[in-house]
Amino acid sequence: MGKYLTHKVTGSEQTLSDHVRHCVEDYFAHLNGHDSSGLYHLVLAEVERPLLETTLKHCDYNQSKAAIILGLSRSTLRKKLEHYGIG
Repeated sequence: MGKYLTHKVTGSEQTLSDHVRHCVEDYFAHLNGHDSSGLYHLVLAEVERPLLETTLKHCDYNQSKAAIILGLSRSTLRKKLEHYGIG
């Protein structure tokens, strides 16, 4: 795999960064002039939970394998799973 995660969308490849950028731009567009706060933590939570869930599923729910793939210690992975209520 290359430097960037890509996903084919209607015939073109987009990076994960492209998807995030598009979603954040949409978020700002839908604020309709209202202020926002906590965007950094919102985005991290929105990305981290499915990242953990999908990686666990890929590893047949083997936490040790998932931790290696994610580049986390097993104890850090367990804390994150507990934080998100992922069993």
